[in-house]
Amino acid sequence: MGKLDDKVAIIVGGSTGIGASTVELFAEEGAKVIIAGLQPAKGAALAEKVGRDARYLFVDVTDEAQLKAVITETATEFGKLDCLINYAGVPGRWSGVAEVELDEFNQGIAINLTGTLLGIKHASSVMMQQGSGSIVNIGSLCGQLGGWGGYPYSAAKAAVLHLTRCAAMELGQAGVRVNAISPGPIVTPIFAKGVGVSSEDAEQALDGVRAAVGSFIANLQSIPRAGAPKDVAQVALFLASDDSAFMNGQILTVDGGISAGRPASVTQADWTEMARAVQESLGTS
Repeated sequence: MGKLDDKVAIIVGGSTGIGASTVELFAEEGAKVIIAGLQPAKGAALAEKVGRDARYLFVDVTDEAQLKAVITETATEFGKLDCLINYAGVPGRWSGVAEVELDEFNQGIAINLTGTLLGIKHASSVMMQQGSGSIVNIGSLCGQLGGWGGYPYSAAKAAVLHLTRCAAMELGQAGVRVNAISPGPIVTPIFAKGVGVSSEDAEQALDGVRAAVGSFIANLQSIPRAGAPKDVAQVALFLASDDSAFMNGQILTVDGGISAGRPASVTQADWTEMARAVQESLGTS
């Protein structure tokens, strides 16, 4: 038996990256999966790959009517909605605060935050009526720690995490759980775009990005490798399943240990170097 047998899930932003990995895992675990997103060719191809228990529906999460229609159509067809995963997002670019462009900031808020809010809004209407359901939002390390991302993305993801807690306090009373996953550096097309790779080249650039990220994070996290989409998908599976039935309003961080502190070997090396510098300044080395 699968962990999601007989469950119905909508995965928004499910055509590529973490979303696609989650679609495949949910289908393997027995769920009927709706892949919702902006990429019809990729979404349809993924649905065909997964099989009869998956299909693609176009949605722009900034269009409330479209998102409502996807949720309503799914609930009508299957008679219920057990899980909504809010993956849709855009990375935004790095800039100083004085160079932030308002149009770019507003777009980041609209997709990363408002799109998540609209998903919760319309999924919760269905789930509260049936008295059950799990909503999983996607935050980011950038929403927990300063200096890890651009202003639009970081601000939106910080808000998503608090939105998760607020919605959980209301909806939990009706049997609907709302939790979030906060990933660190995960090598996906959106990560590639976030470091300046064009949308057309993002998929092909992943091997190079993976090597660069692995080298970059070696001194930052205790698990010395780049995160993979399945690392997040497995946590989404846990939150969508009955295994997490008593969890609500929680943020599960999947970052290889970055937010927990510095790797011990790095700290030890820095302390050794500092001690050497102090001794040298005193002429005792």
